Amino acid sequence: MFTASTLTNSIKQEYPNNEDDSVVSDCESAVSGANVIQQRHGVLEKGNMFVRLVEHDMVHDLIKKSFLRGLEGDFVEAKTEVVAIRRSVCSSVMLQARVRSFQIYVQAVAKLRDGDANMKYAWYGTRGEDEIEDIVSHSFGLAHAYGHQVCLSPDHSPLQSVKNSVADKNGVRHLLLCRVILGRTELVNPGTEQCYPSSEDFDSGVDNFSAPKKYIIWSSQMNTHVLPAYVISFRVSSFTGVEKSEEPLRPSSPWMPFPTLISVLSKVLPLPDITLISKFQRDHKEKKISRHELINKVRQIAGDKLLIAAIKSHRGKV
Repeated sequence: MFTASTLTNSIKQEYPNNEDDSVVSDCESAVSGANVIQQRHGVLEKGNMFVRLVEHDMVHDLIKKSFLRGLEGDFVEAKTEVVAIRRSVCSSVMLQARVRSFQIYVQAVAKLRDGDANMKYAWYGTRGEDEIEDIVSHSFGLAHAYGHQVCLSPDHSPLQSVKNSVADKNGVRHLLLCRVILGRTELVNPGTEQCYPSSEDFDSGVDNFSAPKKYIIWSSQMNTHVLPAYVISFRVSSFTGVEKSEEPLRPSSPWMPFPTLISVLSKVLPLPDITLISKFQRDHKEKKISRHELINKVRQIAGDKLLIAAIKSHRGKV
């Protein structure tokens, strides 16, 4: 029976013999029997990154109940429709390597922190399917303008991630349910300029020790300490504070509008490079290239160091 405990504890109860607290094997084949449905039309449904769990499957129902229960106190459960739940699969050598790397870091942090890596499940509110594909394929990084940190919501409190998510033209939003290595946490105050652990005694941050609403993973660890495991797709019919527009919400970490970025880069890059970047931006607006392709092309032209400096400079002025 589902209890009011967090998803992590519930999973341990349902799967007491699983050594690494994973609901199912991280590298389970995309073809795994009757508990999944394969579809091959969109980014989430083409079968090479995710498989869809069927309703009444144990894991599907556990995640769904945990998600809705976490929203109960915010009066949105009755107005939230869960459309689908999908599990990430390892369809390539690189994805399998990322899973193994995550497992190695779990062991390393546990060894460093008296046997406890403090691994949790946490939600991340996405800006759509393109971002999900980017994160699963390439992990978190500059391409998403996360800056010096990525923030996730505890599995028992998904509200902030729901607010950070962006609806598509059909009103569907997507949250990633990730496995996160927290290690030893420290308190990080809102608005801080902190961009790495305050000392070697800490691995991650929280906004509140007793009742955290935010887990903070620093840039140096966002590619090793966060592993996407599931995607939950849902609709929110009516809820104050959750925008219904397809336009991305402003990220809480450092960012800058693309036109501003071009203006800044024009002061240090030659005109042919700026012309090329502007062309790629137009191509993206006309849906000729994806957001991921646009960002990768800009990174190739400008370089990560220059882009990071531009974003930090913009944030300082703002």
